[in-house]
Amino acid sequence: MGVLVEICSCSVEDVLESEKGGAQRVELCTALPLGGLTPTAATIFESKRLSKLPLMVMIRLRSGGFCYSEVELATMERDIEVATELGADGFVFGVLTEKGFVDRKRTKRLIERAGKLETVFHRAFDVTPDPFDALETLIDLGVTRLLTSGQKAASLQGAPLIKQLVERADRRIEVMPGGGVRVENVAEIVGITGCRQVHLTAHRGHLDTSTYANRSIAFGSDSAPSEDRVDVIDPAVVAEIVAAAQRL
Repeated sequence: MGVLVEICSCSVEDVLESEKGGAQRVELCTALPLGGLTPTAATIFESKRLSKLPLMVMIRLRSGGFCYSEVELATMERDIEVATELGADGFVFGVLTEKGFVDRKRTKRLIERAGKLETVFHRAFDVTPDPFDALETLIDLGVTRLLTSGQKAASLQGAPLIKQLVERADRRIEVMPGGGVRVENVAEIVGITGCRQVHLTAHRGHLDTSTYANRSIAFGSDSAPSEDRVDVIDPAVVAEIVAAAQRL
């Protein structure tokens, strides 16, 4: 049966290129250099109109941690409502307390707003102080899937913990490695963890020279990507990872 491949996509074109490459599901977000933020309503609408892939929509309205105010959480709830109306198949979010534990009450609110659609707790999990307590909390809340790098910078380094999480979960929740998954290491990650799904990006750089007439101008912070670089999904890379995953 192979291993399901989910591609992190940041535009309608990304979704279409992911589908072309053979991905079985996409996570739709924007602002990937910030860790991924909520995409626009039009991006969700057009992605569903033009693609048949299941679409998991990121619900994260800002960067900089995962402890949200009441106003922020209400906005996230509204984002879920809007995306549901636009045809989203599920939602990706993470809410923590000030101490870094899973915020049970507020996570439950988002799950309830998602209704029967899938819910994914994203890599906010990777900064929780007790991963096994967090896992049991998510299972108790009824979260569909957990995205994690095993509390390390990349999934291969975190694979031993991911393996423990898969075993502890015992099919009560899906555990999906994400972060640093590549064609060259997917077999090792799957072999160590026993997971049946993987999450990754598959980008290549695209050059946009429209700013070259005045290259002294910058529109973001010093840490922002170069003004002439746009990362886009490479369907050839997607196809390669899908082929590798199907052999596992």
